[in-house]
Amino acid sequence: MKSPCVSELADGQMVASLFLVREKEIRISARSGKSWLELSLGDRTGAIPAKMWDNFEAIASTFERDDVVRVRGRVKLYNGSKELTLEQIIPAAAHEYELGDFLPHTKCDVEQLYAALRAAVAGVANPWLQKLLAGVVEDPDLVPRLKRAPAAMTMHHAYIGGLLEHVVSLIGLARDVSRHYPELDADLLLAGVILHDIGKTDELRYTRAIDYSDAGRLLGHITLGVGMVRDKIKAIPGFPPRLAVLVEHLILSHHGSYEFGSPALPQVPEAVALHFIDDMDSKMAGMRKTLEQASEDVADPWTDRNPSLRRELLRRDMFLAGGAAKSPPEK
Repeated sequence: MKSPCVSELADGQMVASLFLVREKEIRISARSGKSWLELSLGDRTGAIPAKMWDNFEAIASTFERDDVVRVRGRVKLYNGSKELTLEQIIPAAAHEYELGDFLPHTKCDVEQLYAALRAAVAGVANPWLQKLLAGVVEDPDLVPRLKRAPAAMTMHHAYIGGLLEHVVSLIGLARDVSRHYPELDADLLLAGVILHDIGKTDELRYTRAIDYSDAGRLLGHITLGVGMVRDKIKAIPGFPPRLAVLVEHLILSHHGSYEFGSPALPQVPEAVALHFIDDMDSKMAGMRKTLEQASEDVADPWTDRNPSLRRELLRRDMFLAGGAAKSPPEK
């Protein structure tokens, strides 16, 4: 891992390091007319705003968004947040860096996650669903994307390997839910878990940065996923048409409501269960990220606003520690 990384930067620190350009814009002050170069620089640990105030015109034309650059500058606090004031920017050659340093990555072992996925597919009793799922998770063209794809742009599991981590987490939840509600078809629910976000392998780009592909912007992962699964089903002679409809329904309805982008509402028990465990896993992952990135201010137990929950979060341990000296009232 390169050093220093974004998470290590401190107020007043002089920095000479490599970063990925996530955003690039030349801005002009309406009040003074002065222009400056505004960047967002990042690596796998996070991102930091950066500004270059002087002599930036020539250098700005030598690099673009998603390029890696070597910068020199100083960290400072602005409105309580860290940013970089840049003195120098030099485009980096490909041999100077490892691309893996610049994209956030799952903390899990990807090969272990993939092995868990394959084991779950091998345990499916329904022969039609087993053949369909094996055709997806063993597809040599799809596997590399399945191992790398994020589960989202920002909300949850928004990092390399995030989709696979999310799916394997849901596999565990689906097993528990199926045991608790025996009326559920466990194989059908598992099929929904594995296939519901498969379209994200094509919806997102995740080579140099995480962004939407053209197809992702135009169609979205639900439409892309249904198309991918429908093609796989067509390649299986004799696949039961009504079972195919149910599989597609789980994909189409997993967001739970029209408001959140589902073309259909969940109308079978497995679709309802899929929606709720998917929603819970995504929200818990989003909360985990917010809590991990919370300010180090030990006097404030509240985080910044969580975008998916649209609220601040309380850091429970800090809150309890602050009240630990107080004894409960006697009855």
